[in-house]
Amino acid sequence: MKLLPEQEDVVRILRETGALRKGHFEYPNGSHSNEYLQVPLAMRHYQHAKVLTVGLSRMLRANTEIRTVIPELSIVCPATGGLPVAYGLCEALQAKKAYWAEREAPGQPYRFRPFIEPQPGEQILLVDDILHSGTNLAHLKATLESFGAIVLGLAVIVYQPIPRAHDFGALPLYYLARLEASYFADAEACDLCHAAEPLTKVWV
Repeated sequence: MKLLPEQEDVVRILRETGALRKGHFEYPNGSHSNEYLQVPLAMRHYQHAKVLTVGLSRMLRANTEIRTVIPELSIVCPATGGLPVAYGLCEALQAKKAYWAEREAPGQPYRFRPFIEPQPGEQILLVDDILHSGTNLAHLKATLESFGAIVLGLAVIVYQPIPRAHDFGALPLYYLARLEASYFADAEACDLCHAAEPLTKVWV
């Protein structure tokens, strides 16, 4: 394995650990896909987690703006899938701290636990395991900025954008692998349903 894992290295880890599966899957919102990705299945294994987070940290160090503020950098994620990535990156970069935000229920605003709210001017790297729609990261970014924090960039293990994914503009986005999957709005539009492929319902 190279110091910076290539796309095929990342995909191999995901497939070997069952984090990336091919088939016919239905998500809670009713959409269907030919792939299911759950990065935490790979992050359960210490050595794989280390390879992925260290690789991502090396990409981040190449950004001069981020590299110069690492001693004061905060790494923030939307719980819970991003937590292993956040803590792995914090260790690999030797950043100042890592913490997370939560929602009381889907669709509710993000909030922070008592006494760990972001501070005005705090420099932040937003992280997660996957970026699909980008909605969670966009909402978290807005919440952080409402406290006066400064978001310097986004980092994820896998970028697997759905159609009409959120556009973060000029904000740097770092990822180890970009994957493409077929998405269908519902069963009626799904080619896999029409082909009578066995269906697996997933809750996340």
